Amino acid sequence: MITPREFAENLREKLDRLKFDPDRIYAIHNNLRRLTNQFDHPGPKMRDTLDFNVPSEACDDCDVPVRLYIPFGASAEAGPTLIYLHGGGFVTCSIESHEGIALRIANGANIRVLSVDYRLAPEHPYPAGPMDCEHVLKWALEGKGADAYGIDPKQLSIGGDSAGGNMSAYLAQKYRKDLQLQILLYPLMQLVNFKPPKPGPQDWLQLGFMALKFIDEHYVAGADPKETRLSPLFETDLKNLPPAYVLTCGLDPLRDEGKLYADNLRRQGVQVHYHHEKAMPHGFLNFSRAFPKGRTIPLDVAEFVRKYIPAGTYGSTSDVASTSDKKASV
Repeated sequence: MITPREFAENLREKLDRLKFDPDRIYAIHNNLRRLTNQFDHPGPKMRDTLDFNVPSEACDDCDVPVRLYIPFGASAEAGPTLIYLHGGGFVTCSIESHEGIALRIANGANIRVLSVDYRLAPEHPYPAGPMDCEHVLKWALEGKGADAYGIDPKQLSIGGDSAGGNMSAYLAQKYRKDLQLQILLYPLMQLVNFKPPKPGPQDWLQLGFMALKFIDEHYVAGADPKETRLSPLFETDLKNLPPAYVLTCGLDPLRDEGKLYADNLRRQGVQVHYHHEKAMPHGFLNFSRAFPKGRTIPLDVAEFVRKYIPAGTYGSTSDVASTSDKKASV
């Protein structure tokens, strides 16, 4: 009888021989969208859901698509906003695939959430994605979203999961004086070492190793992975960063680097709420039907937000309603 280790090694050899064509990324993207639709509960209803582009003067095709979620309990005037950066290894996923997470945080915290549809590799390798995210953040900080969308430039936070957590951590470092909070959900904090320092049985398949190699080839694409924009874990000056919510998972190859970053933040005086889900895998927030924690963790994030950003009267934090969006292209 084949042992679990032998099975894992055999499967890993087969996966290692599989050569990914960058064109297959689009098939992977569509499959992830289908799986998310199948295995994620619809998020709560919003007062408004607005699709528009953040204009850019860099080039004609550089406008960044965003989606603004405005919950019923959000202030009518300009108020606090979380800029959310979705995960997907810099090569896949979208606003749609991560809508459930954004809706639950918005509803639970009663603040606006602005989700960013940044450019993806391999068509747009580094630094296209971080540039798009920083452009949206600067647009908001300059007050350009205040009148039309109620995005208060003095009440901005940044957050994201996985690759989005990577870019959020870097932007929190760079704009530390301008942001109220940072939310890092199983963040990818470095792109130098592809294996966890303390491998366990959950790492036998080395799927995390293979994914990081793929990211290195198609996203990093020859850039220096030690740059803090690629590996924010290597930033040594973390003083005066905004309070952080950091989530890690026991079945996640990124678990150690997320915990290490939380510890580094604490050592330099940053307020940190660290949450570890021992039995959860990477990406579980997108699959709340399979993992009920996918519905409750965003509410835990929302409670963290409310601790630092009082938003007045809070509405319901129930997470059972289907999404019925009013979408406007501006």
